[in-house]
Amino acid sequence: MTNITVSTSDLSRSYGTRTAVHDIGFELRQGEVLGLLGPNGAGKTTTLQMLAGCLAPSAGRIEICGIDLLERPREAKALLGFLPETPPLYRDLTVDEYLRFAARLHHVPKAGIPAALERTKRRCGLADTGKRLIGSLSKGFQQRVGIAQAIVHNPRVVILDEPTVGLDPIQIREIRTLIRELGGKHSVILSTHILTEVESVCDRIQIMDRGQLVFGGDFAQLKQAHPEQAGLEEVFIHLTQQEEQA
Repeated sequence: MTNITVSTSDLSRSYGTRTAVHDIGFELRQGEVLGLLGPNGAGKTTTLQMLAGCLAPSAGRIEICGIDLLERPREAKALLGFLPETPPLYRDLTVDEYLRFAARLHHVPKAGIPAALERTKRRCGLADTGKRLIGSLSKGFQQRVGIAQAIVHNPRVVILDEPTVGLDPIQIREIRTLIRELGGKHSVILSTHILTEVESVCDRIQIMDRGQLVFGGDFAQLKQAHPEQAGLEEVFIHLTQQEEQA
């Protein structure tokens, strides 16, 4: 299979006369963690929903590992794992019950489900929580369960929308460590407002504003393109404010 796990071109989404995403294009390779940045309303969540196959684009193309998401959605989605901003958890199920359900939804063979659950719980730091109700877990552990359901079928691409929102500093550090570990075996797209998080876990960044891509590249390219700015925070403010003034 191709080393390019995600490829988009001319990706757009409109709601009536309002364009939420306009002509987005980028590629993601195996083993990369891509940070998707932008102020509120920039189009990040809309972009992630299109990449995950939850929202049809108004125009453009999405390929997952060389498979057209619009033409062959079932095959393409089998290679994806998605954690939306609000984790899709069932609080009255135990961790094991929920992950078993997620594995079945992702068509993990019945004989392979026990091993998939044990592997996923170990990776997500959930080894001792299998029999606990999800509703009894802390916010940080619920986020771990959300990530676990996204990777239980061992997808090649993992999409995470604000995975550390609402967590305390210790929980944030633990989730960051998990994201870095995921990046070694999967391709990860991470949307977040926390710039230090991007700097600590991401290989490349895409900055969006008002539905458009205003920067795409690695940190060396960012520094080269904006040598007058001291760091990512200053570049981010400069680019987004510049777009607002245009």
